[in-house]
Amino acid sequence: MKQIQMVDLYGQYFKIKEEIDSAIQGVLDSSAFINGPDVKLFQEELAEYMDCKHVITCGNGTDALQVSLMALDLKPGDEIITTPYSFIASIEVIRLLDLVPVLVDIRPDTFNIDDNLIERAITKKTRAILPVHLFGQCARSETIMEIADKYGLYVIEDAAQALGADYIFKNGKSKKAGTIGTIGCTSFFPSKNLGCFGDGGAIFTDDEGLAKSLYSIINHGMSEKYYYEHIGVNSRLDSLQAAVLRVKLKYLDDYIQARTVAASFYNTEFDTYAQVRTPVTVDYSSHIYHQYTIELFGPDRDGLQSYLKANEIPSMIYYPKPLHLQKAYLDLNYKEGELPVAEELSQNVLSLPIHTELDEEQLRYITQHIIQYIVKE
Repeated sequence: MKQIQMVDLYGQYFKIKEEIDSAIQGVLDSSAFINGPDVKLFQEELAEYMDCKHVITCGNGTDALQVSLMALDLKPGDEIITTPYSFIASIEVIRLLDLVPVLVDIRPDTFNIDDNLIERAITKKTRAILPVHLFGQCARSETIMEIADKYGLYVIEDAAQALGADYIFKNGKSKKAGTIGTIGCTSFFPSKNLGCFGDGGAIFTDDEGLAKSLYSIINHGMSEKYYYEHIGVNSRLDSLQAAVLRVKLKYLDDYIQARTVAASFYNTEFDTYAQVRTPVTVDYSSHIYHQYTIELFGPDRDGLQSYLKANEIPSMIYYPKPLHLQKAYLDLNYKEGELPVAEELSQNVLSLPIHTELDEEQLRYITQHIIQYIVKE
């Protein structure tokens, strides 16, 4: 059996090596390393895949969030409602812009922001809602949009873990994660379902005026060369990364399918064990399984992780401490116990290997060891 990895980036590359190498060589031959043709072509191709009017690429997913907030008419002290259970970027960019994150607890089933709690968190200072589509499945976006429309709020979707997921509305229509709100953001970090060979990100919008502002902000605030209309940043997706992403975009749905097959294997193997809750799926969103995260009832999570490591099975804890209890954000004055679902899950979840190259032998080895451990417990 080949070595098990959390994400097998080399195995994925090897399957399309000839295409990737050719794409990279094309950029080297052209020497158009910044804003080359591949960047524009990738934006157009991703816009077609996402069925949205504008894709604005940038340096990384964190920049995508920050630039999105910069493009809106926000003032220091404005409040942004978001989740305490996510990667740090979602709250980090809010604070960097002197905005105030207002944290709402998460749903115990999908781990996404609890839409039932959002409305009561709205104040006169609230300007936007920033839901994170965690682990590959959309937050309850239709309800979030209804609340936003009621109160005149922006919605900035963090779709960094859900690129390719479909949100299904009550009327049967669907939209891709990241194209539902005012603005959507994603990351092309190598381990993402659509990952490049370095850092990269993108912003989605159908709003022509916002698109113009976003394009300007990522390029130092320029409207035309050496003329500046906005306070901006330097955040560009380089041509080499765009070339890699153009190749991999063609395989994105295949990658999602491969992850779904692996997730189905896990689901079947764990189905009869009450000690393990597999990812909950919902009727309003597809799941692309950026992470396969189980919740444990009874077995010691840290003990299981150590046992797996001893048997050369990697695993990860996303996330060991919710955002409101992180040292850098204690001045927000949230107390332990105030967001109980996020706090409880941080102690009981474990993410298992999930990627495009997992084979049945590896999956069976992983599940057998987990079952052996929880049965002994």
